[in-house]
Amino acid sequence: MDCAVLFADVAGSTALYEVLGDERAFGLVENCLAVMSACTTAAHGRVIKTIGDAVMAVFPTSDDAATAAIDMQTRVDALGPQGGVHLGLRIGLRFGAVVAHDHDVFGDTVNLASRLCDLASRGQIVTDRETARRLSERYLAELHLLYSVPVKGKAEEVELIEIGWQPPGDEKTVIAAVHAPAGRATALLHLELGGAHVEMGPERRKVTVGRDLEADFAIRDRNVSRAHAMIERRREHFVLADHSANGSFVTFEGRPEIRVHHEELTLMGHGWIAFGQPRAEAAQVAEFRCVEGPPA
Repeated sequence: MDCAVLFADVAGSTALYEVLGDERAFGLVENCLAVMSACTTAAHGRVIKTIGDAVMAVFPTSDDAATAAIDMQTRVDALGPQGGVHLGLRIGLRFGAVVAHDHDVFGDTVNLASRLCDLASRGQIVTDRETARRLSERYLAELHLLYSVPVKGKAEEVELIEIGWQPPGDEKTVIAAVHAPAGRATALLHLELGGAHVEMGPERRKVTVGRDLEADFAIRDRNVSRAHAMIERRREHFVLADHSANGSFVTFEGRPEIRVHHEELTLMGHGWIAFGQPRAEAAQVAEFRCVEGPPA
């Protein structure tokens, strides 16, 4: 049978348990799960199961799944910060063939939908190009090409598409978005902050920074937003996307400092990133270095 498979999980739940304690946090997560279940039913879907703080659901069409996903994001976002932690969802959906057995579904479509959820950031709805092509015209203006990722068992990379659900900010622009030429060596990004080191590349394509305890690099500074910024690997480039209130400050070696605010900037060479305030005033500064590894 063919259907749309959707995975949605609550981002920030780990921090919620640490801040509020088990009982209160459990109640809030259960509230989010109830909201996701209600949105599924309203969009003609069926919840297959809940897994911890995540929901797996199926829908007759891609439009139904997209409708549910947007409703989920909107309703959970409306809950606002809980105990100082801003709740949000990561959602991935994919339409395709599945094997139905004992009230569950299995197969490549399910696996890819789960992977898309893992690749989504807080507040994102991510699908693939094939599923996006099935969506009706009402969603076309909300589709945004992200980047491509390799998927085990597939000869070609899967193109990721974001389904927008929030009104775009007038101030949000793209400073740089460059595609690498074919045949280039694998790009790697070495990132250091506060004694922690991360290597980004084909295996690790995303790093989050913020005051949220669930961020890959958590910075406990009032100038830093909870979900401050993200660095993504897009083909053979690494792009800093700022989502913060105060901006991110990037210094390329030998060049003046640049403020990036609700914008994107491609990282090149060697440099430093300060979050929430200029590098000269920041207590913690990330150092980055773009290098070339062996060909993929």
